[in-house]
Amino acid sequence: MRLVLACLILSVAAEAATINTTLNITNATLAIGASTTLSGPCTLSGIGSCMFSATVSTSESGFSGPFTITISSTDTITGTFNLPTTVLAGSGSGSATITGGTGNYANATGSFPNLAGSVSQSGTSFTVSLSGAGTITTGGPPSPVISAVLDAASYMPGVALGSVFVIKGTNMSASGLTETTFPLPTNFGGVTITFTPAGGGSGTNAPIIYLYNESGVNQLAAVVPSTLSPGNYNVTVTSNGVTGPAFQTSVVQQKAAIITQDSTGNGLAVIQNYVSSTDLTVNRYTVGSVGGTSIAPATPGQTEILWVVGMGPVPGGGDTTGSPVYDFTQHGVTVVVNVGGTNITPFYGGRAPGLVGVDQINFTLPSNITTGCTVPITITVNGVQSQPTTFMSIATDPTQNACVQPGFTTSQLQAFDQGQILYSGGFNMIQFAENNQSLGGNVKSDEASGSFVKYTGFELPSIPPTAFGAIANGTCIVSQITTGSSSFLAAGGVNLDAGKVTLTGPSGSNINNAAFTETLNTYILSIGIEGSQTQLPGSINGTIVAGTYSLAGAGGKDVGAFNASITLATPLTITGGLPTTTVRASGLPLAWTGGNPSDLVEIFGSSSTTNSAGSTSGVSFVCFTTAGTGGFTVPASILDQLPAVSAAQEANNTAIGFLGVASGLYGTSGNGNFTWTTVSDGASHPGFFTALIGSATTEVWQ
Repeated sequence: MRLVLACLILSVAAEAATINTTLNITNATLAIGASTTLSGPCTLSGIGSCMFSATVSTSESGFSGPFTITISSTDTITGTFNLPTTVLAGSGSGSATITGGTGNYANATGSFPNLAGSVSQSGTSFTVSLSGAGTITTGGPPSPVISAVLDAASYMPGVALGSVFVIKGTNMSASGLTETTFPLPTNFGGVTITFTPAGGGSGTNAPIIYLYNESGVNQLAAVVPSTLSPGNYNVTVTSNGVTGPAFQTSVVQQKAAIITQDSTGNGLAVIQNYVSSTDLTVNRYTVGSVGGTSIAPATPGQTEILWVVGMGPVPGGGDTTGSPVYDFTQHGVTVVVNVGGTNITPFYGGRAPGLVGVDQINFTLPSNITTGCTVPITITVNGVQSQPTTFMSIATDPTQNACVQPGFTTSQLQAFDQGQILYSGGFNMIQFAENNQSLGGNVKSDEASGSFVKYTGFELPSIPPTAFGAIANGTCIVSQITTGSSSFLAAGGVNLDAGKVTLTGPSGSNINNAAFTETLNTYILSIGIEGSQTQLPGSINGTIVAGTYSLAGAGGKDVGAFNASITLATPLTITGGLPTTTVRASGLPLAWTGGNPSDLVEIFGSSSTTNSAGSTSGVSFVCFTTAGTGGFTVPASILDQLPAVSAAQEANNTAIGFLGVASGLYGTSGNGNFTWTTVSDGASHPGFFTALIGSATTEVWQ
């Protein structure tokens, strides 16, 4: 039980006070024009540095209008500002009246009645320096602000009756972690969470599980009241007597989601392997222990306990005390567990006894179940599937001390089990030859992309081999695909901010200090489409040619400045070209000529579907070898993990298959290798600048 609760858990509120301080505005620019502004650096004695900005109207008597003093990303002071024209002539003084603010200065009042200083003129611009004493009376505790209401397993919007959920935001609770006990209170630490019907009506307070506010993360956990009716609700948080703005969420009868071991909603699921009634090992990659808890991979034929939330309310059961046994499957709820493509009917699917808002599903693995470290697992409750990015570990038999994951050693898997954090950083230039009629036929698509990612070992399918700085010849890796309608994030890992990144190429490439576009800390540069009159939006109309390319990173919030370069040579040629139809059960043999013997060759493919909401899910693979081998066969065991895709599905855009082969340089022998640092601790990590040139095609996976 402690394991499950631990996986669910992931500024002290200021009292009203009057602060005596001095505002110093130094070398601010007064720009007079259609919109007259005054902006520049400032300090508030006893508080810290700040930025002053005002947009003012002009009159014969002077300049006046609203101002903002920005102290931090959450703390601002707002009000009205007045600067008489006599100040421009060297006499008189300005003033500022405080009428509000945000963060610790919400509802603040006060004034700076005498801001004296100097003004110098250059053309139509004036440089202004002002200083004066004043007072700021804070308005009491800042208003709590909700940024997300999510289920406590997949961390996706929408919550289910009677289930644990989380609220993310700011100013919602005091610093630290405080947990409640049974019976769960609806007011705890001065905090209440209220659900009010969006269409109007009285509010219902949610039983609180914990309040968390550390390291810049403010998160609350509670139980969705079972007495609510499904529908849309306005959720509010009241903290220290201040109620914040409402955040709308949907409440549904059921929304089952699998709890994951790193509390991201992706990766290794929270599962216990049933050995005996007194021996429940936690599902991990290797046999051992963590913090006194036994761990091991599952084995075929073993009984498993899967932990989830969102199976629905227990009729007559309370939301504040431990629940009795209640099996939803015996009361009209259909539950199916899918492990590695095999559907399994559980023998129990219901509320975890003694817990509130948390469920468990008990099932037995078939003797012929797929084995490996990343066997996909999902559940379907009344026809609705859980998140598609969870997996479990299954060894071949009880005598094995680890599961098997191609490209990873047992010692690496043991390190992941013990909580190793892994960083991966790299950029790749890609050129694909393809037949794309919408772009004019045979074209070459050129682009570059990259990211810096922080992984836990529980996101194993998403960890690229570049994270270890080496790729084993003949290795194949299978990964889950998941994207939202507005997200480029992979199934696992946290993408890091690296600031501005640019690329410069050799003569003939038309790539000169070209800036990557950053979206959610993923960096993409559309270089161009050769052979087409149509270019993608944002394309620089360049081309990848032989020669030297240089990356330059300015550094950002998470990643320090970096530089890297790579020199390209001639790519290889696929014998007979790429097939457009592949029978997965037969494997995929490929042959080629050319290239340098040591050049990296990547063979990659994918199969994915897109729903009406624009979210994509599926499976991808990549196999690694070298050009000197002359060929490679992708095993049927790899291809069988891709969902089938037909020509009809591709025609109506409900699914797509993809196949590509590319060769080039992978950061070896100093060509493409670079070092980057994490800003938080200054630690160095290996980075890889790669370049792959090849061909790609849509693929029917039979």
